[in-house]
Amino acid sequence: MKKTLLPILAAGALAVSASSVKAESVNIGAPAWTGAQAIAHLIQEIVVSKMGGTADLVPGNNGAIFQAMDQGKGDIDVHPDVWLPNQESFTKKYVDGAGTVTLSSNSYEGKQSFCVSKAFSEEHGVTSIFDLARPEIASLMDSDGNGAGEIWIGAPGWASANVNEVKVRDYGLMPFMEPIRADQAVMTARVGDAIKKGEGYAFYCYSPHAIWFQHDIVRLEEPAFDPEQYIALQPSDDPDWFEKSKVMTEDALKQVQIAYSNSLKDRSPAIAELLENIALDGETVSSFAFEIEGGKDAATVAKEWVAANEKRVDSWLGL
Repeated sequence: MKKTLLPILAAGALAVSASSVKAESVNIGAPAWTGAQAIAHLIQEIVVSKMGGTADLVPGNNGAIFQAMDQGKGDIDVHPDVWLPNQESFTKKYVDGAGTVTLSSNSYEGKQSFCVSKAFSEEHGVTSIFDLARPEIASLMDSDGNGAGEIWIGAPGWASANVNEVKVRDYGLMPFMEPIRADQAVMTARVGDAIKKGEGYAFYCYSPHAIWFQHDIVRLEEPAFDPEQYIALQPSDDPDWFEKSKVMTEDALKQVQIAYSNSLKDRSPAIAELLENIALDGETVSSFAFEIEGGKDAATVAKEWVAANEKRVDSWLGL
């Protein structure tokens, strides 16, 4: 009996060990913007290299990621970079309403604006958002010859792009500037090209972001934030969101957090605890973005950072 019991116990121990490792797995949403990509890869690296678990990245926009977290089936467990109040329509629905998603308690600060190159600002006296309504300035930003300058307002699917389109209207810029939605990479390339050629280009800018390391740019002044003048609805709030919105001030400072499905707490509690403990800052996220935008693989950036910041990462793991 003793001879047969030991192999059985050993096999049982191996099965328990294998199941516990298998349980520590996560699917991480990976939105298109660089900061989100950086944090998604950072979480993946910690889960794999420090916890011995498995982690896959799943591309998706905000709506798809939140919906998957709400369903709780594990298709997508994490949104790595939730900007509030930009994505408040999702957090109200799934965090406050359905109670199926949790926001981490730690956050870093984000700031949103419109920018132009410093050289263009100084040469043409463009310091305010309202300077874009000067016909001579708009004409300097008209690259396609249609009579209107272009202003990049964000990528398709971004809540901030909807807010920015309302701003362009309510700041009185529509007769002069055409709001453009395109992938972030298009904007980054266009900014560099415009600076090289000495052309004008206005664009939505935010920090943290690699562009502050890449180019000499300046924020355009906007009226100070006033909640009464900042009514920003999203398509998920109301089909007539554009008509019913009114945004005539700058954005308030943003709080950026990680969100995760409540079901993860049962399926992989150690990973859920990690997500709750991760504490980043804008400077760190900007440095990630700068390296990635410079051509470095996001997985490599994450791997090198984790190796160089072992004590910080261990504190997130409760070690």
